[in-house]
Amino acid sequence: MSALAWCPCPDRETALALARQLVTEGLAGCGNAIGPVHSVFAWKDGLDEAEECGLLVKTDAGLLDAAVARLEALHPYDEPAVLGWRCDAAGAATAAWLGALPGAGGGGRG
Repeated sequence: MSALAWCPCPDRETALALARQLVTEGLAGCGNAIGPVHSVFAWKDGLDEAEECGLLVKTDAGLLDAAVARLEALHPYDEPAVLGWRCDAAGAATAAWLGALPGAGGGGRG
């Protein structure tokens, strides 16, 4: 089964560095830097806004928890918003690619 992780980053360089690190470590097959995005969020009893760059990481469900934990550990924010979810559907070629990652448990299934 395939999976995705998402986190906002302070800038494109950070998003790309995080993506490179996860791919190099075998925790992801791909990372996409998306944006800039304008974030509006509740923070410390108030409303805040920031220009950020989104990072979408493609991985195998068997690696999702490790990928999320690694993103959180590497992220420069004190309390990064890192989310992950298992995909209900994936193209056969994508599922096989992500399932072939070292440590993946997907075996190429959707």
